[in-house]
Amino acid sequence: MSAPVKPWLAFACGVIVAGTIGGVYVYLRPPATMSAPSAPSGPVGAAATAPVPVPARTAVTIDALQIRNLDLRVAPVKHGEVGEEWRVVATVVPDESRISHVHTRVTGWIEKLYVPNTGETVRAGQPIAAIFSQELLASQLEYLSARQLSGPPSAVVESGRSRLKFFGMSEADIVAMEKADAPHRRVTLYAPYSGILVHRGIAVGTAVDPATEIATVLDLSRVWVFADVPGFAAGRVSKGMAAMLEFGADGNRRIPATVEFIDPLLTEASRTLRVRFSLPNRHGDLRPGMYGTAVFKAPVRHALMVPRDALVDTGAAQYVYVMRGAGRYEPRLVQIGARLKESVEVTGGLREGEQVVVAGVFLLDSESRLRASGNQGASHAGHGKGAEPAPREGGRHDGGTGHD
Repeated sequence: MSAPVKPWLAFACGVIVAGTIGGVYVYLRPPATMSAPSAPSGPVGAAATAPVPVPARTAVTIDALQIRNLDLRVAPVKHGEVGEEWRVVATVVPDESRISHVHTRVTGWIEKLYVPNTGETVRAGQPIAAIFSQELLASQLEYLSARQLSGPPSAVVESGRSRLKFFGMSEADIVAMEKADAPHRRVTLYAPYSGILVHRGIAVGTAVDPATEIATVLDLSRVWVFADVPGFAAGRVSKGMAAMLEFGADGNRRIPATVEFIDPLLTEASRTLRVRFSLPNRHGDLRPGMYGTAVFKAPVRHALMVPRDALVDTGAAQYVYVMRGAGRYEPRLVQIGARLKESVEVTGGLREGEQVVVAGVFLLDSESRLRASGNQGASHAGHGKGAEPAPREGGRHDGGTGHD
């Protein structure tokens, strides 16, 4: 016979069991404040790309004491001169039209180098290398035999002479061969232009053919300068536009130049537009690989201007606060153009003479958004007057929305 269960122990067990069941039920039951997800009304992924609502802005009316507390100050919208200037990196590169690649036209072997070291300066017509070619030697013997058998110049002799020129023999070499009545063992390759020997792809004894690059000669008497213009200014650069190029550690060497070529494509990695200048370089001071600065100046024009401090830029939109009477400030959506050091060009949304807030703007903007959201209990203006609807006027934007 089991011992009787005490009343207090039974009550405790009952409470524990009830609490456990209730806890499980609460755990499994969705929270009262959570609504079940609804099926998407658009295509898959539409919810991820839908615009996020942002707080609206409304006109704010505050008294003189609050104006002093916020340190609000205004300035007039007025015309000014817009003279944009932007500085970008410039790089010196070789002029592609002045790069010469020296090749032979026959198969043979290098027997002598006249310019053994890269970096040396060569002149146009200066010997670079001498090649022995069995094919060219045979062509010379045939030409000399044709001259002896034919007598006066004939079509056969002229054909043989043209063949020797095609294989790379100069007129002087052919005349010397004719006078000696003996073939030249080697054919000489000459520098086509004056410049720097920047590459030598052979050595003595190297077997060569027409595909072998013997040397590369770079004429640096004129060079190119490339400048990378940022994307926002790409539409303001045109062919023939003037610029100032600065070189040297302190930029003390300044060279005026004009845009010669504009790349039709943007550089993907940097999202910049590459423009090209062409500069004389008679003394060789501008070396490929040298960095400098290109300074562009757009033509000066007149436009409406506001101080930079007046602008509230949300990224998606730009606002200013216009004073609409004593203590009343209205948010105004504006369109802007050039951004200068101290001011911003306004292309739409304002008229000359209107007063815009230039100090205390961000506190005023915070107050405007708080009032537009209906939260008037913790305003920056010290529990000021309630929100008043912003007046709508023709051609104006009242409190718009923008991403904060």
